[in-house]
Amino acid sequence: MRLVAGLPAGLPAAVLVVLHVPATGGHALPRILDRAGVLPAAVAVDGAQLENGRIYVAPPDHHLLVKDHAIHVSAGPRYHGHRPAADPLLVSAAKAAGARVLAVVLSGTLDDGAAGCAAVVKAGGIVAVQEPCECAYDGMPRATLNAVPTAARVPVARLGAYIDRQSRREAGDDSSRDESSRTGRG
Repeated sequence: MRLVAGLPAGLPAAVLVVLHVPATGGHALPRILDRAGVLPAAVAVDGAQLENGRIYVAPPDHHLLVKDHAIHVSAGPRYHGHRPAADPLLVSAAKAAGARVLAVVLSGTLDDGAAGCAAVVKAGGIVAVQEPCECAYDGMPRATLNAVPTAARVPVARLGAYIDRQSRREAGDDSSRDESSRTGRG
C-alpha cells in the first residue's frame, strides 16, 4: 500500500497489477488500492483502453495482458502455477509498448516476473525491484535480479516516487530528477 500511496495524481502512466491469489479470492484488492492513494483502482475489464493515472488489477483466475494499448484478460494456461501471473503481463507489455514499459517486481516467492522482466529490458524498457532485504519473501525480486542484473533496487517507500520520475522522463517531462545514483541504475 505504501507504493500506491506514493503515486501522484496525474501520473503519466497506467499501472497494471498482478497478485497471486486463489481463483476465488482477490476481489477486495482493487478497493484496498483505491483507498490507499489518489489514483483510482479497479478490476481490469477485457477490451478497455489503457488510461494514464489509473490502476488496473488482474481479475482472479485470469491473466492480465496488453495489446494495442488495450487490456485483455485471459484464462490461458497457468504460469509458474499461477493465474494471474506476472510473466504473461510483462511479455505482452514489452511487445505492445517496448521502451515505454517500467516493470516493478515486489515481494513474492519463486521466480514469476523474471522472464517477463528480461523481455521488458530486451524491448528497451526499465525494470525495478523492491529492495530484497526488506521483502517478506524475496524470491521474485532476487530471481528478477538474476535475470536482469541492471534492475534498480528501490525501497518500497520510494517506489512511488521512482515510478513517477521514470514515467515523467518517458513522457518527456524534463522536471524529473536523475535516480541512477541512488538506485544503481546507470
